[in-house]
Amino acid sequence: MGSYSQRGGTHVEVRLPPNLWVQNRKSLAITTILIVGILVAPLAAGAQKPGKIPRIGVLGAGSPTSSPHLFEAFRQGLRELGHVEGQSIVFEYRWARGKLEELRKLASELVQLKVDVIFAANTPTALAAKEVTNAIPIVFATVADPLGMKLIAGLAQPGGNITGLTTINVELVPKRLELLKEVSRRKISRVGLLFNPTDPSNVLALRELEGPARVLGMELRPLEVRSPEDFEGAFSAMTSERIDALMVAAGTLTVNNAKRIADLAATIRIPAMYGTREFVDAGGLMSYSASFRDNFRRAATYVDKILKGAKPAELPVEQPTRFELVVNLKTAKTLGLTIPQTILIRADHVIQ
Repeated sequence: MGSYSQRGGTHVEVRLPPNLWVQNRKSLAITTILIVGILVAPLAAGAQKPGKIPRIGVLGAGSPTSSPHLFEAFRQGLRELGHVEGQSIVFEYRWARGKLEELRKLASELVQLKVDVIFAANTPTALAAKEVTNAIPIVFATVADPLGMKLIAGLAQPGGNITGLTTINVELVPKRLELLKEVSRRKISRVGLLFNPTDPSNVLALRELEGPARVLGMELRPLEVRSPEDFEGAFSAMTSERIDALMVAAGTLTVNNAKRIADLAATIRIPAMYGTREFVDAGGLMSYSASFRDNFRRAATYVDKILKGAKPAELPVEQPTRFELVVNLKTAKTLGLTIPQTILIRADHVIQ
């Protein structure tokens, strides 16, 4: 066995020992296999489809700047569960910017994009998403009455394609009125409710308030606001009708104008109870509610489970078991109110 080389036209035969020749042949074969593998590997990799990154459709009734801390709490919840934006998940945002009539169209856009799950935090967005799809999973975070709104079949077994967290129970509204009565400097004979009749959650707030107000001997006066231009007229009506205290329903319109509402309440020096602490952070007197921020963060666990294969129909809707009382002492001073020590001791947050 041998090999030949050519040098200057002279042929030279080189004799190799048999065992060395076999070793060289094996080495050559291995080298050939390695080279072929290196050349083929990129082709094979190119032929493979990259893994699909799940897309979360976010349907917002407001704008990106109206409640950024809440949506950040949702994203933070996903990060705590190991998700990395742009790597393990991506977001598709659609904002109605206060125009609730646009929500159905925006929800349809998310459906057309074939997102893997829709996060529709509140009542108007959840209803809009539910109208346009019964296949894509939907998660809500601050729906007050999902049963009454016919979003779900039951709390333990929602059925269908939607689940999430509620913000209310039967004890909440009476407690709000009792707290408002406790801090008011005068007897509350007439209590006003500032609400948006085009917002289903606000209509529910009116319905929920009628019974407790009657039990406490208060006359309820609904005050409708459909746009920011209606606020001045509503507060003028409070003065002319001698309303003693105010309840403010939480919704897209009212939350987006929280500071303006708080300023108007201070101007006519009326004590007010708000539907969420975001109003108190903006200068309102007091709120007693489930934590919207915490609900947004916990909604991430529903999205995570669904992305891992869970079905919304089998994920029980979570009801609030703890409510936070938030008091703004600076606003109380402006209104000439002294907050009883019994309330300050019970308060979860006191804004100085």
